[in-house]
Amino acid sequence: MLRTSIIHAARSALRPATAPSNASTILRLAAARFNSTSTPNPNAASAAPAKKPKTPEELARKAALKHQDDLQRDWDARWILYEDFLVKTQNPTPGAGPCTSLLFLFRLCYLRNISLTNLHIHDQQGSYIIDVREPDEVIQGMIPSAVNLPLSVLAGALHLPHKEFAQKYGFEKPRLDQEVVFYCRSGKRSTTACDVAKRNGYTNILNYKGSWLDWVARQNEKTTEA
Repeated sequence: MLRTSIIHAARSALRPATAPSNASTILRLAAARFNSTSTPNPNAASAAPAKKPKTPEELARKAALKHQDDLQRDWDARWILYEDFLVKTQNPTPGAGPCTSLLFLFRLCYLRNISLTNLHIHDQQGSYIIDVREPDEVIQGMIPSAVNLPLSVLAGALHLPHKEFAQKYGFEKPRLDQEVVFYCRSGKRSTTACDVAKRNGYTNILNYKGSWLDWVARQNEKTTEA
């Protein structure tokens, strides 16, 4: 009994001595947290929901845009304006047949609203008009006589042998000395496409200034005037 009383008395005597130590420790920790410049980790309840993974098309577009930003151009392709560009649209892109890609035929007929029976294959030596927008953009419309070769695949496509290129994209690969006119939505990606083509040995390159937006605006003006 006496032993138990002595132990309780000793514990009671020690409590006041340790309390200040604990209090000072808490104050020091609070001060350190208040003065800290690090960002606190958010709680699980307040954390933002996980983002959906990007689709392959979105990843390809992101990579193309990043390539555009990183590309250091040491030259400027020649601009072509609407009046001169309009003349070139009267002649189909050369080498567009014989088309060995059923997917290309489907895209062509769907986008231009024509039937297979009305699809005429041409083999001329004129200008190539290449739309470097992505397929989901091309669905909105396409300049006559153009073919679609997205910027996201352009560099790899220009490295392909001629036969493999034709089988994959449905039109003949342009020769290095052949005139190639690039366009996109506003003229930015087509500028990058010109640089990619030049780096792959092409020497006769044009960039349609204003691209699709300019084309639509000019066509609307004609409709209004009519």
